[in-house]
Amino acid sequence: MFLRLRSSKGFTILELLIVIAVIAILVGIALPRFKGMKDEGNYAKAKGELRSLQTAAESYRIHHSGYPADLASATLNAASPQILAAAPKDAFDTANDYTYFISTNGLYYVILSKGPGGTTTVTAITDVGALTGATGDDIWVSNGTIQSGG
Repeated sequence: MFLRLRSSKGFTILELLIVIAVIAILVGIALPRFKGMKDEGNYAKAKGELRSLQTAAESYRIHHSGYPADLASATLNAASPQILAAAPKDAFDTANDYTYFISTNGLYYVILSKGPGGTTTVTAITDVGALTGATGDDIWVSNGTIQSGG
């Protein structure tokens, strides 16, 4: 006996529902991976920009006998040779600059990004170069007792 295959000119509703379900499952698997890739990219961007800001702060100190009071573009432009034309925005919070703390004696600083959590948990740097507050998921560089983290 021969088995006859039915030829159809379209899809049944059941076939369409199965295709839509498979596509939905694939999208559900892929979206969290894209979020993780975005965080990894922002992390790498933040680390690079923090190194540039650290270089600018050190250049400023060499030419002005002290660290800058802030990381505003006008302050960084005063460094000679000029390291940065403008202070970059935080990779995890593009509406705001990177956070900058200087110790009260002016010898130590910390520059930090909020990190993927979106909040800054480091609150200051002491006169001996130690960070105050929890480092959490902050990404930071410092000339203090611990040089970098995140």
